[in-house]
Amino acid sequence: MDPEIAALAGTAGTALVSLLTTEAWQSAREGLVAIWRRVRPERAETVSAELEATRHDLLSARDEGDQETAAELEADWQGRIRRLLRTHPEVADELRALLVESAPQPPAPSGPIQHATASGHSRIYQAGRDMHLGQQ
Repeated sequence: MDPEIAALAGTAGTALVSLLTTEAWQSAREGLVAIWRRVRPERAETVSAELEATRHDLLSARDEGDQETAAELEADWQGRIRRLLRTHPEVADELRALLVESAPQPPAPSGPIQHATASGHSRIYQAGRDMHLGQQ
């Protein structure tokens, strides 16, 4: 087994299960099902249903405080994706793109961003509101 495929399958399985509890879960599910539909169309609907079942299991486990179920589901999807990549390595780039596209984005800053550059012996003072220098 190609170590790169194994690593990608591991990352994808973990990311997929993590995404199933976020707002991006439908997009991730649709992207993964589209990959399956392209290379194994006879399995696409089954994979879609299995993703729904995985999400349900994961949410139930989370409500019960069960950490082990998430790890088991990750391992299960890692294996499925590894087997898909082993038989269809041409989808690796598409899977990587799906992971990048589905990755949670950091929140945008809510206020103005301050940036300053100093050189030599200069000083920079920045404040979001009032600034009082030299007062005691």
